Amino acid sequence: MSISPLMPVYPRCGVRPVRGEHCHLIDEDGTRYLDFASGIAVNLLGHSHEGLISAIQKQAATLMHVSNLYGSPQGEKLAQQLVDNTFADTVFFTNSGAEAVETAIKTARAYHQHEGDTTRFELITFANAFHGRTMATISASNQEKMHHGFSPLLAGFKYAEFDNLESAKALMGPNTAGFLVEPIQGEGGIRPASEEFMQGLRQLADENDLMLVLDEVQCGVARTGTLYAYEQYGTTPDIVATAKGIGGGFPLGACLATEKAARGMTFGTHGSTYGGNPLAMAAGSAVMEAVANDEFLGEVREKGDRLRSRLEQFIGNYPELFELVRGKGLMLGIKMKVESRPFFVHLRDNHQLLTVAAGDNTLRVLPPLVIGDAEIEEFFEKLSAGAASYEIPQAS
Repeated sequence: MSISPLMPVYPRCGVRPVRGEHCHLIDEDGTRYLDFASGIAVNLLGHSHEGLISAIQKQAATLMHVSNLYGSPQGEKLAQQLVDNTFADTVFFTNSGAEAVETAIKTARAYHQHEGDTTRFELITFANAFHGRTMATISASNQEKMHHGFSPLLAGFKYAEFDNLESAKALMGPNTAGFLVEPIQGEGGIRPASEEFMQGLRQLADENDLMLVLDEVQCGVARTGTLYAYEQYGTTPDIVATAKGIGGGFPLGACLATEKAARGMTFGTHGSTYGGNPLAMAAGSAVMEAVANDEFLGEVREKGDRLRSRLEQFIGNYPELFELVRGKGLMLGIKMKVESRPFFVHLRDNHQLLTVAAGDNTLRVLPPLVIGDAEIEEFFEKLSAGAASYEIPQAS
């Protein structure tokens, strides 16, 4: 057989982590890497947070899984934590971000259709978005590289220009059910939407009885210095998809909604075998207990401001490589003047610094939210050494 036991859909590199310590990953050969990727914004408490580990161990020894046919004290606890700390009135738990976005799409459609209005099924989404890898979520994204090999796509999505309110308005029609947008595009290059754009979408939704659906899978759960990024835009969504950091490394996602938005999600309309099982709920509750407080969120903002300020000073030393820094909190992107992926590989393989490449020639900087001064200093030491030793590949 020529195919590998792991289906070869990932271009896996030579780094093979077997252990994590706080903000570092340790390879099977003992090499230590500074992890400023966090599993792509997942390991927000690092790799050895005692509270998270203890909660998972305790729950695993007690009860890992039961069917959703039964009551869920664990699920009720986490749902209440989310309701108490967000706009939402109700929560559906999933296993992943893509499932959370799928639930959000269904919730937006069901809002209109459960009363019999079957004409409203289209969501206006935005260029360079990334919403997941399921059929609905790749259909909601306008990236050809994600569509290739999976045609035909699902109907019901129109693509507007990101951060362009007039572009979104021009696509509205009798079939429009709402808007689906990342307040800060992650895969698209750490591109924050403007306040005017987000507030404009809210106004359009209110005036036309549409759903404002936010994909906060990457930017949510304290990553930007508030529990959810929408809080920084002076507006409130109807539906939010969240995942990644909400489990701190344990597979977990959720769809948050207002009571009004969830009116179509009645008995039998949706389900998930593993979604909301006791083990996942224990992880999520431990994360919420750690991050959903003013002290922790304030520290994220302070560290984010400090990291961004130093990055803005640093990139001036290498004008041939770097253009600008953007993002919020500890969701930062360095837009490069050259392709970012070779530089990301260079940092990883030659300087043991883990970052994440993204669209628009952007290097994503997504450290655990628990980084301290030592990790920030190590980051700049490795980044400086990497930039100094980097040779821009010659075009072939």
